[in-house]
Amino acid sequence: RLEFALKEIMSSGGAEDDIPQAERKTVTDFCYLLDKSKQLFNGLRDLPQYGQKQWQSYFGRTFDVYTKLWKFQQQHRQVLDNRYGLKRWQIGEIASKIGQLYYHYYLRTSETSYLNEAFSFYSAIRQRSYYSQVNKEDRPELVVKKLRYYARFIVVCLLLNKMDVVKDLVKELSDEIEDYTHRFNTEDQVEWNLVLQEVAAFIEADPVMVLNDDNTIVITSNRLSETGAPLLEQGMIVGQLALADALIIGNCNNQVKFSELTVDMFRMLQALEREPMNLASQMNKPGMQESTEKPARRENPHKYLLYKPTFSQLYTFLAASFKELPANSVLLIYLSATGVFPSGRSDSEGPYDFGGVLTNSNRDIINGDAIHKRNQSYKEMHCLHPGDLYPFTRKPLFIIVDSSNSVAYKNFTNLFGQPLVCLLSPTAYPKALQDQSQRGSLFTLFLNNPLMAFLFVSGLSSMRRGLWEKCQDYLRKINRDIAQLLTHSRSIDQSFLQFFGDEFLRLLLTRFIFCSATMRMHKIFRETRNYPESYPQLPRDETVENPHLQKHILELASILDVRNVFLENTLDDY
Repeated sequence: RLEFALKEIMSSGGAEDDIPQAERKTVTDFCYLLDKSKQLFNGLRDLPQYGQKQWQSYFGRTFDVYTKLWKFQQQHRQVLDNRYGLKRWQIGEIASKIGQLYYHYYLRTSETSYLNEAFSFYSAIRQRSYYSQVNKEDRPELVVKKLRYYARFIVVCLLLNKMDVVKDLVKELSDEIEDYTHRFNTEDQVEWNLVLQEVAAFIEADPVMVLNDDNTIVITSNRLSETGAPLLEQGMIVGQLALADALIIGNCNNQVKFSELTVDMFRMLQALEREPMNLASQMNKPGMQESTEKPARRENPHKYLLYKPTFSQLYTFLAASFKELPANSVLLIYLSATGVFPSGRSDSEGPYDFGGVLTNSNRDIINGDAIHKRNQSYKEMHCLHPGDLYPFTRKPLFIIVDSSNSVAYKNFTNLFGQPLVCLLSPTAYPKALQDQSQRGSLFTLFLNNPLMAFLFVSGLSSMRRGLWEKCQDYLRKINRDIAQLLTHSRSIDQSFLQFFGDEFLRLLLTRFIFCSATMRMHKIFRETRNYPESYPQLPRDETVENPHLQKHILELASILDVRNVFLENTLDDY
């Protein structure tokens, strides 16, 4: 096949005998590399999505071939232009594939620096207009390649919080889709317009804007920075466990999403990552680390992102994470999903009697499913029940449930004596806040960006940068004080302290307590179901209802001039 293609190419450039041997070899080598790169890239689809070991050598080989291909076309561009007829969109395709490789390497490793590399290649395509000539060719499949490139570039920019670039790309993509649907009467017009609608809704999900003096929007990052988590002070006795693996699961009906990433999933994944480093200063190439040089700081926990998984898929990934969890490490499970409630009354109160959260039924076809639903003595099948997680409590487990039936997970039993904590969202919000659920959950927003969540519940929709930064400084002080409350508590369950040595979990725990204290002090959050809960329960008087913490929250409200939305004498109201 390769020889036939070469003859076709060469004959179009003149008599075959007239072509110098060196140039013939250049074209032959390029065709070989191109063919090999496509084979390897297509083979990536066959790699298992779970498990951290099997894929690395294959990824390394694919990167090597694409690196050679990219350098080869740069060094021999003139010969390839003349003898092969290399088009600019073909160079763009190679660059796009390398961008995809870096993005997928990020998904596999959770190393945010690879996002910067993907961004570099995607940016180069745009800056050098590699796809500009595609619209002149009467080939709809080439235009679709261009549209897919835009969609992938937008995902990377969203993950890097490059919102200015996202807005430019959305405008360009919109024009490209309009041109595409005008020129070719295709069936996928509705799908591409839906992509535009999804990304537009995703960009507008944040309920509060931070503004510069010239009214431009400040882009805030919610990844862990050097000063993000409260430092452990002398005398704080905490465990040495490290967060190693996380499953981030999104299955909320009607929540804004883009590219199989709901707003809640997007926010949680950023809460479990550090700010990206410059890859050149940290790594040589994917999968290769100089043995003499160790990274300056700990890696991000590895993550699996599961959008609307079936029970089978969820359990498979969970088992893979559990199996590969290193010693002295923690597995985190984040569930953002629609609540599933028990269909009938049960005399017992076991781990399958309270319902749980929804799993997707589309791909799990089980005989007799309809009969099961009609018979109330059976449990809901497409549901992750608390009992389903019991086998995994043999290792340290940190669970976050954001759902209308989160309280089902309050009925946990610690069977194996390993550290176990469940942070549970409110099961309902005051009516004034309910219409925001499509744009992401308030509980997850508190865990990702507590100041934005605080502003939102205080009725504020915009804020000047100077005041925002002043409030962030004050919030850091609140977090430090919450850390002291936790570690000095005499009655707190030891599981909380065993997780407190890890930066990510420490920040999540302090934000959870800040969220809970804020809601308990807020005038419109008056029902028990409006408050977050936890398993094991936190000692209220030492944490979420501590007078010292309440005083801090009122002070933060005073800085923002919203003290009137909070109760002054909170303890008297219980």
